[in-house]
Amino acid sequence: MRGQPSDDGSTSRSDSGSNGDDSARVYHVDGDLVPADEASIPVTDRGFLYGDAAFETLRAYGGDVFHWDAHADRLAETCDILGMDHGLSDDDLVGRIDETLAANDFVDAYVRLSITRGSQPGRLTPAADVSPRVVVIVEPLPRGGRGSVSVWDGPAAVQTVKTRRISDRAIPARAKTHNYLNGILARTELRVTGADEALMLDSDGYVTEGATSNLFFVDDDALCTPSLDGPVLPGITRRVVLDLAQNEGIPIRERRYTPDDVRDANEAFLTNSTWELRPVETVDGIAIGDGPVTKLLARLYDDYVERRHYGEH
Repeated sequence: MRGQPSDDGSTSRSDSGSNGDDSARVYHVDGDLVPADEASIPVTDRGFLYGDAAFETLRAYGGDVFHWDAHADRLAETCDILGMDHGLSDDDLVGRIDETLAANDFVDAYVRLSITRGSQPGRLTPAADVSPRVVVIVEPLPRGGRGSVSVWDGPAAVQTVKTRRISDRAIPARAKTHNYLNGILARTELRVTGADEALMLDSDGYVTEGATSNLFFVDDDALCTPSLDGPVLPGITRRVVLDLAQNEGIPIRERRYTPDDVRDANEAFLTNSTWELRPVETVDGIAIGDGPVTKLLARLYDDYVERRHYGEH
């Protein structure tokens, strides 16, 4: 049986790399490698107190981070939105990731990189001077590329939820911060039905994304996905899938969609860094399933990872 994915797409599976033992794992905290069971931050940290922190969820294949430059750019944009000038270079940050992967002997892994504003107790307004706190967490994943085993157990059941996506005018969707309460509230609605992912709408009732994933569906042989003009996170995997589809000559439609548009789709799938492409089986109990476009893009994605990270051409 495959490992059960967690809410952010990571997995409890530990058959990749020689250090699958949780007790032997090490994380990177404030510039030091520390045993996972000793890793901690002060209770005065603003990431803990207010969610005042930026993060990226990444995937490593063959020892290298997938599309690091795109993740680094998105992380920088989040920090700019937060007004957090942490002063750390991209080379410094990816170096900490590489050190953590090497210390755990992981070549294929889930990676979470967080940067908080550090400790500034007793004040909501952040100080201009920042003493950033950087944390890198890793978990082993199966090998990617051709013949890979997915981290999810099967196609996803998706449920439209009442919790709406926060407006860009309140919290910009492109800011990936520790404040994930919106997604948490959406996921708690799934307890009744046991669905795998929440389908979130904007304030006007149009489809945006999942709690931790971007949404694609196929209608009349065109690949459809909600436009980034709405409150939609610009996913790295989303961008790769769109590029693959464009190269294959598949028509692409990025616009506003209703829940009925998704329910009436020929096929659908979700994307994020660790799930990669996960087919959708049902939306609100209505059968959707994968199909030729989903299967083609999943194969092309595996081929793309294989070429980039495992040296096969």
